[in-house]
Amino acid sequence: MRIGLIGTGRIGTFHSAALQRHPDVGALVVADADVGRAAGLAARIGASSAPSVDDVFTGSTRSGAVDAVVITAATSAHAELIGKAARAGLPVFCEKPIALDLPGTLAALQEVEAAGTVLQLGFQRRFDAGYMAAREAVRSGRLGRLHTVRAITSDPAPPPAAYLPLSGGLYRDCLVHDFDMLRWVTGREVTEVYATGSDAGPSMFRDAGDVDTAAAVLTLDDGTLATATATRVNGAGYDVRMELAGEDDQIAVGFDDRMPLSSVEPSGPPPPEKPWPGFLERFTPAYEAELAAFVDVVRGERENPCDGREALQALRIAEACELSRREGRLVRMTEIAGGGEPITFLVEPGSGPGATPRRPAAPRHASTARSAPGC
Repeated sequence: MRIGLIGTGRIGTFHSAALQRHPDVGALVVADADVGRAAGLAARIGASSAPSVDDVFTGSTRSGAVDAVVITAATSAHAELIGKAARAGLPVFCEKPIALDLPGTLAALQEVEAAGTVLQLGFQRRFDAGYMAAREAVRSGRLGRLHTVRAITSDPAPPPAAYLPLSGGLYRDCLVHDFDMLRWVTGREVTEVYATGSDAGPSMFRDAGDVDTAAAVLTLDDGTLATATATRVNGAGYDVRMELAGEDDQIAVGFDDRMPLSSVEPSGPPPPEKPWPGFLERFTPAYEAELAAFVDVVRGERENPCDGREALQALRIAEACELSRREGRLVRMTEIAGGGEPITFLVEPGSGPGATPRRPAAPRHASTARSAPGC
């Protein structure tokens, strides 16, 4: 199988190495608006580079036409690249988000639907062992009636100041992962939110019109209450957790020996020796698993585990939270566009309300992808 990867920054470099190691990826072609950076990455990992980003879609590469595309470019380019992949008839994996606003997201999804192609979004927590176990615990009834969910995402240090105006803000860029997990783990939909935020930290957040710390209270359609908090300035380390409390039991995701949290109780556990430093270290197995899943989707061997409709719903929750923060009021999800558009997407059975999965066509080189991994 031949895969093209567009975007050779930090996450693109990480994904390219994982794809290069995959036994079913016979050729990897990397591309970037910075042609020299793409060529440098290709040389380091033993891949090839495309003369331009457009050459990936037209098949004008030294490795020939690609079977699928992985998009890890700047967020502002995602929607345009998704559209180009759809028009080229190529399955695409794209890091979240599809776009930074709902109109851009819906337009890209409509292109995918019109082309009948595959779009898998990079919500890697769906492939994390802890979150998968939590989903099973909730769905099996082990917790009894679920009444409270607490989600936490805390970055150890702020991103570069130049990134903030392009990020979409803390809700869309960071907490959107927690919103996706809230839906995926519980199987319920959010009906209303109340959110607030603080920009009392570094001045660059105020300059960008963003906040460095945020909190939201969310009500699910069965009455379960959830809280989601995030910050960009958690000096103890990278902290991602989810706590789920039911009438019969209570469980936690992320409660391990690297959790950056110290107990002040006399009999409490000792502080972690090596707290998680960042998201790549914390979620390395999950990132690798989601790319392996994408390869299987392209081969027609599994259903899409995270399609565009799922990403749209997580973004809608983030939009509701941003509106609530700006206007200082409760926001009902019925106020947010995108909840009822007649778009049918490829989804995992049971992962989306009323969704009907379809299996993608086999890749162009499917006959040789498994038998000749060096193709």
